[in-house]
Amino acid sequence: MSTETGLLVKNYCDSLTTYTRRKSRVVHIGDVPLGGNYPIRVQSMTTTDTLDTMGTVEQSIRMIEAGCEYVRITAPSLKEAENLQNIKNELRKRGYKTPLVADIHFTPNAAEVAARIVEKVRVNPGNYADKKKFEHIEYNDATYTTELERIRQRFVPLVKICKEHGTAMRIGANHGSLSDRIMSRYGDTPLGMVESALEFLRICEENDFKEIVLSMNSSNPLVMVQAYRLLIEKMNAEGMNYPLHLGVTEAGEGEDGRIKSAAGIGTLLEDGIGDTIRVSLTEDPEFEIPVAKMLVGRYADRAKHAPITPIAELPYNPTEYKKRETREAGNFGGKNHPKIIGDLSNRKEEITQASLFTVGHSYNVNTSVWKSFDQAADYIFTGDKTISFDLPDGIFAIYNSDTWKNNQTHSFPFFKSVTAYLQTTGKSTALNFVSLKVEDIKGDVIDKLNNDKTIVWVVETNNLHGMAEQRRIFIELISRKNDAPVIIKRRYESGLDDVVRLYAATDTGALFIDGMGEGLWLDADIPGRSLNSIGFGILQATRTRISKTEYISCPSCGRTLFNLQQVTAKIHERTSHLKGVKIGIMGCVVNGPGEMADADYGYVGTGVGKITLYKGKEVVQRNIASEQAVDALIKLIKDNGDWVEIPTES
Repeated sequence: MSTETGLLVKNYCDSLTTYTRRKSRVVHIGDVPLGGNYPIRVQSMTTTDTLDTMGTVEQSIRMIEAGCEYVRITAPSLKEAENLQNIKNELRKRGYKTPLVADIHFTPNAAEVAARIVEKVRVNPGNYADKKKFEHIEYNDATYTTELERIRQRFVPLVKICKEHGTAMRIGANHGSLSDRIMSRYGDTPLGMVESALEFLRICEENDFKEIVLSMNSSNPLVMVQAYRLLIEKMNAEGMNYPLHLGVTEAGEGEDGRIKSAAGIGTLLEDGIGDTIRVSLTEDPEFEIPVAKMLVGRYADRAKHAPITPIAELPYNPTEYKKRETREAGNFGGKNHPKIIGDLSNRKEEITQASLFTVGHSYNVNTSVWKSFDQAADYIFTGDKTISFDLPDGIFAIYNSDTWKNNQTHSFPFFKSVTAYLQTTGKSTALNFVSLKVEDIKGDVIDKLNNDKTIVWVVETNNLHGMAEQRRIFIELISRKNDAPVIIKRRYESGLDDVVRLYAATDTGALFIDGMGEGLWLDADIPGRSLNSIGFGILQATRTRISKTEYISCPSCGRTLFNLQQVTAKIHERTSHLKGVKIGIMGCVVNGPGEMADADYGYVGTGVGKITLYKGKEVVQRNIASEQAVDALIKLIKDNGDWVEIPTES
């Protein structure tokens, strides 16, 4: 096999082919140490009012009994910080010793109180001693250094308190709350997130304080993954090995929230990156824990995977998104968006028009008219089962190659091996789907087919470390300059929705995040379950194909100023048909304005019963009564020309 001169793999992980955990230093957080050889910890955050002692205690217990190893509680002011002592006392009285983490934004004085009570404090470098008013400020080196000194003076007292009381600290940069100072120098970039955290980290090191955890959170999985990789590169260059807290912030709810979280968190876990995770869902926090445990659980035995030929260097930059360049084959590759392959090959009964409903196509028997939904499969694989009726316009069947020979109308062949494709005389003159496995890239097979413009590779794997094996195939294709489009195919034996959803989002999302893949083909043993929504959800989460409204909604916490779950449901009910529109729903202003920059419209709590609406990052209406706020949001969308009416059935 060959590789091009590129970027050293060890810049951000030990190996792209052999699973090993990144070795971080151990940080002591109460009786639950983090990093080193300790397990990947799971955590969550309370959503109760921190001044409601018993409510917070009861919710914390539900989280702990679900498996939460660190309980984070917001402390927006001094009085909430002080009440952490009452919460801690009650939990300890009931026999719960789980470490508590104080979540701090804007209020250094609250952090200094909390650090004397809890086992860990989280500070956001974007708003601890800095400001965010979306102002561009020009700094020269001298004025920038002056600002850093001001931050140092404000931050060092907390560092000293943490040292004195044995309190750990998380320096958590959020993409949505980078300070104006950082934005002015580094822009709204992963590098800005990294430098924001490193400035605070260097102050800690200057004061010989190393009980530090770092995080790079964003609602965009691509930004989040790039920031963590860049952070590791920077730390390696400075001889640092601090543990990492992983999370996709404001991931949302339900299937979409789980897929987006898995795409971001899972991509890093696959490369052995991450010491603790939090899955941020707009749901009760105890429901986050099973999802987090499912994500980390698959790595307990991952080191037992079949060996994969190592990669010394990368032919692409893992900290910058660039789509793999491919030629067009049919409507695959080139500038076309990734295609979804619906798999009906495992159906026991005959395939009829009604069968296609599970892959997004509905047939009206009265009018003989097909309707294809926004999340309808582009191709339909039926194996050796033939289709005896006309498919919707533009939709094609894929048959196993031997079956295709006698059923070539509106269909293309799938060859189960490269050898079978090379030896056959029965090929399509337009499009041939050819299975490509890791053993196929060891010889000169790829080179022999470089000039075949009809091929679409179907990359498959049975390796326990499957994502890495499929990535190895992609890297070989790039190195050999084979520009044929590739469908990523994964089969899952599990019949559980959540397992397939999380594993598929991890395994295939990791590849799409790195610009690899022109199609997605999922298969699983879930009778009657369409995998279309999972496939389209993965493409949406990785920003490779937008097929529905996207919601950037925070998971709620004690700062939230309205019932986030209820409001999110109301907004979703009225806007879910707005394909391609991004709506941010934020409980407070901590990340609200910043995350609005990544959304088309924003709905942010700014006071009890008061909502502020945003267009992008600009405030449009302030302090709207919550009862009228959803209607005002709809009007704002209409006024800006992004509203479409829900089509009525004829």
